[in-house]
Amino acid sequence: MGFPGTWMTESESMVYRVVPKCACSTIGQVMYYSDHGAFFDGDIHDSKDGLHKWSQEDSKSRIEANVRGHKSFSFTVVRNPYTRILSSFFDKICGIQRNGSRYRGNMVPLLIQKYGIEVGDPDNGFEFDQIRSFRRFLLFARDTIRWRRPMEPDIHWSATSGHVSTFIRNGGTYDSIFWTEKFNEGMQGVLDAVKTPSKLDLENIPRFNESEGHGPKRLHPVEDYFDDLSMHLIYEIYKRDFRLFKYDFEDPSNKMPIGEIDLDEIHAKLGR
Repeated sequence: MGFPGTWMTESESMVYRVVPKCACSTIGQVMYYSDHGAFFDGDIHDSKDGLHKWSQEDSKSRIEANVRGHKSFSFTVVRNPYTRILSSFFDKICGIQRNGSRYRGNMVPLLIQKYGIEVGDPDNGFEFDQIRSFRRFLLFARDTIRWRRPMEPDIHWSATSGHVSTFIRNGGTYDSIFWTEKFNEGMQGVLDAVKTPSKLDLENIPRFNESEGHGPKRLHPVEDYFDDLSMHLIYEIYKRDFRLFKYDFEDPSNKMPIGEIDLDEIHAKLGR
């Protein structure tokens, strides 16, 4: 299977396992800058050179040799399951993508037909009942993850622990796993642990949120989207994420972690 979703700097200073909706655009740009002294001009997901990616055939052998030999500092970044799936909903379900179309073509019409959701459109200012539609989307997300229907689960709402685990099961070892919610602290820890051709000041770099601005804005506090049933569904889908990455399931309004990540526990439990 190799190392899907893995990026590595050309200097091989660091290796990163991408987790969608967890600041991956900013992390990719930080990695790019640390090698080249400038940010990539565009969405870092579109880059074809300047950064090794598992999706690029020429990069695979170098990534695999590095990761299996644990030659570089390896890390990944996680996010509170409540805010992560909300972000996925507003970006991938309600938003218009960079190519001007809906995400995954016929998926949104399928959701409208089978689950009765609304997504609004730019012409009416994306006016729709966000809470009702999100809760119906949750049923769809659960169906894709638990029963793999009406389609396979999408990387943007499949469990973070699933993304993190492939790196371990295929022979990788993490030196750091940190929280999106404490991004600067965690990313600085990575930069302090490696030697890079170029230095950068994390406090003053832009945030590369490529999903911002092409969909509706969230109108309500996070906790308003989750009633008892929604919380039950979230726990069914993301129980392992809450436990391993130390997030608060009981309080959707608390996006911050409530404990420390135990790398030994994660390697033991996700490496099986």
